[in-house]
Amino acid sequence: MAKRERKNELKIFLSDDEQYILERKVKISGMKSKSAFLRRVILYGFVYDIDYSDLQDYNATLGKISGNLNQIAKRMNATGNVYKADVEEVKKLMKQVWDTQKAMLAKQPTMKQ
Repeated sequence: MAKRERKNELKIFLSDDEQYILERKVKISGMKSKSAFLRRVILYGFVYDIDYSDLQDYNATLGKISGNLNQIAKRMNATGNVYKADVEEVKKLMKQVWDTQKAMLAKQPTMKQ
């Protein structure tokens, strides 16, 4: 047996889907083997844990704005008037959207080169 630089064996179990994904990624990478690919991922890859809770709040706020705009449009079509309270409500909700968006962007990790 030849002298190996790497003496530690790694054994993992994959589902059929995971195996397919691994094989596709290895093929796309152009690397010689799965071992070489996995070593590269281990040494230089990144794992991201993304929290989507802010997006839920963001989408809920967008839904409220959409509902309010529909109500305003119905009133405008029926009466021909735009009410100041309606406009203020939309402005308030838009501020919530912008604040949520700024908070989400502030939480994003910066990539170091």
